[in-house]
Amino acid sequence: MLLRRARQVVAWTLCAVLAVIVGTAARVWWVARQDARPTVDAILVLGASQYDGRPSPVLLARLEHALALYREGVAPRIVTVGGNMPGDRFTEAGTGRRWLIAHEVAETSVFAVPEGRDTLQSVRAVAEVMRAYRWNSVVIVTDPWHALRSRSMARAEGLDASVSPARQGPAVRSRSTQAKYVGRETAGYLHWWILRRSSGFGHGVI
Repeated sequence: MLLRRARQVVAWTLCAVLAVIVGTAARVWWVARQDARPTVDAILVLGASQYDGRPSPVLLARLEHALALYREGVAPRIVTVGGNMPGDRFTEAGTGRRWLIAHEVAETSVFAVPEGRDTLQSVRAVAEVMRAYRWNSVVIVTDPWHALRSRSMARAEGLDASVSPARQGPAVRSRSTQAKYVGRETAGYLHWWILRRSSGFGHGVI
């Protein structure tokens, strides 16, 4: 009797874990297909690799999308974020800022936050800067599959965050690539959510 109950508990636990994983993957997929463009205080371009001051294809796709949003009047300013790797002469944020200025965005309308080697570090650095300027609302530009996690992190930092993912670039070239990113972001989101709850920050943010 005890053995059968133990097996039932294990089976129900595995089913619950599987349901959470599948449900999170579905949310990653769903949010990736959203494109929110409200009028906000700032457009935030999350960092990606740069090659000695030149945007990588991933970063370029994000910058081009942010530029389109800026020209549509979504926000009066663009914030770029991202640090650099040891030995790099340029930061992701600085590279993005130079590219935007070269494409006719006023210098006073582009703010570089050259910090962060991952999404959480970057979002926290931007949130601090935005609070200093008394900005609160933001549209995040990143890859589609990264949208749920980055939006959730930004909201957890107190920002009124929406997402408008870039639809071009390496992250969306093939179905196999998309499936890989959905899997990776599902794991990344759950890891952040679990750590947030275990650290005493309360419930996860949608």
